[in-house]
Amino acid sequence: MDKIHKVLVANRGEIAVRIMRACRELGIHTVAVYSDAEQGSFHVRSADEACFLGPAAPSESYLSIERVLEAARTTHADAIHPGYGFLSENADFAQAVREKGLIFIGPRPEAIRAMGDKVEARARMQARGVPTVPGYQESNEDAALERAADKIGYPVLVKAAAGGGGKAMRVVPGREELLEALGAARREARHAFGDERLFLEKYIEKGRHIEFQVLADEHGKTLHLFERECSIQRRHQKIIEETPSPLLNAEMRAKMGAAAVAAAEAVGYVNAGTVEFIVDPAEREFYFLEMNTRLQVEHPITEMTTGLDLVKWQIRIADGQALPFRQAELAQRGHAIECRVYAEDPANRFLPSTGCLLRVVGPRGPGIRLDSGYETGDEVTVYYDPLVAKLIAHAETRDEAVHRMRAALQDYCVLGVTTNVEFLDAVLSHPEFNAGQATTTFVEEEFGAWQPNKEAFTPLALVGAALIDTLTPAVKSAEEEIGGKGNRFDPWRRNDTFRIGAK
Repeated sequence: MDKIHKVLVANRGEIAVRIMRACRELGIHTVAVYSDAEQGSFHVRSADEACFLGPAAPSESYLSIERVLEAARTTHADAIHPGYGFLSENADFAQAVREKGLIFIGPRPEAIRAMGDKVEARARMQARGVPTVPGYQESNEDAALERAADKIGYPVLVKAAAGGGGKAMRVVPGREELLEALGAARREARHAFGDERLFLEKYIEKGRHIEFQVLADEHGKTLHLFERECSIQRRHQKIIEETPSPLLNAEMRAKMGAAAVAAAEAVGYVNAGTVEFIVDPAEREFYFLEMNTRLQVEHPITEMTTGLDLVKWQIRIADGQALPFRQAELAQRGHAIECRVYAEDPANRFLPSTGCLLRVVGPRGPGIRLDSGYETGDEVTVYYDPLVAKLIAHAETRDEAVHRMRAALQDYCVLGVTTNVEFLDAVLSHPEFNAGQATTTFVEEEFGAWQPNKEAFTPLALVGAALIDTLTPAVKSAEEEIGGKGNRFDPWRRNDTFRIGAK
């Protein structure tokens, strides 16, 4: 690397660990940041050095631009990688990083602003000829939105102009529910984004959520790295992704890929990003939804099928390197599926589950990848997203990938919190999913009353429980020796001097 020698990773959990791994392979020194709640967390243990940010509340630690920048100054970092979530799509943060003379490993602030405002993004796409969902964005007044909804036709989708991640989004089936939905969406948007502007889109019933990975350098080259299907969702948030999409043929893939490249070029995009589309499978028409101006949670399945390390390319592009390949040289091999393993209870409205991970035994084998932010002994807290890990399976065919994933899920043991592992297996075993026909309403329609099978997923769990019983006396002895919870062989517990600003 010419300019980047030390990267501060302004994030936590599995994505921080993932970025640090890429940096290590490139010979780049890494800095972790952490809050009061995560002084001994996995991502801190994975870094070369670490810097304390502040209290557990995200607003006082991971979301504090001033504290993150101070950590970069203190540790003499050359660059900051934001990961996803937190400050990753904050244009003010990207601008501030550059103003401090640091490299932001992501797009330019102008592109983040343009795509972050969903109303502006729609207008830009329409001007560029990228198809958008029929909708209305001219006024935020109730009366105007009511008239527009009547013209669009119900059901309609109410969305926040500054939104994302399923927040402040409402499906409105008829006119009588519209005003209530507008009020609720405004309140949520104001709380989540500090911006209560709304717009409407025609709700595509039985739609398919398909996104395209794009990669662009500073030398004018923009490419797509094919699609990812993300139709399996709960509460408008993805839980299973796969590539290639079972819906697309070569012609439709080429059209959508070209539209994704055009969308990125419309805002002068540089670095990795994702253009999201909703597809009407009956009409085989696709429409632009939004662009995520960051690395996606589901990027590993693109890596598995293309052989490209997206995080390394993010860093290389930020360092000024040019993409050495052309669109025609890119191809996919095989099929990949990702399951997001959450500490949550699918049988109780997917409510988060918190606590200490008493035992974690991850699956292994050919074609299996596990991107995790936790190890045995770590704690899932109330402060952050309860994503424990991402499990990825890759095989030559879709059927083989599904079978490989199901076997991996059945080998995955997490004790101490409730997880969605059994629920994910149930989704993968459903005939509609296996036929490649599941839509964005699939989970809601097919699994609304789902309950776990008391007979399932017991063999490895019992083994894990037995191990815990066996190890408990030794663990207690070690805890007494060091005066608290933890592993007495953990070097971080013997020496805290690497933590700058630690209490």
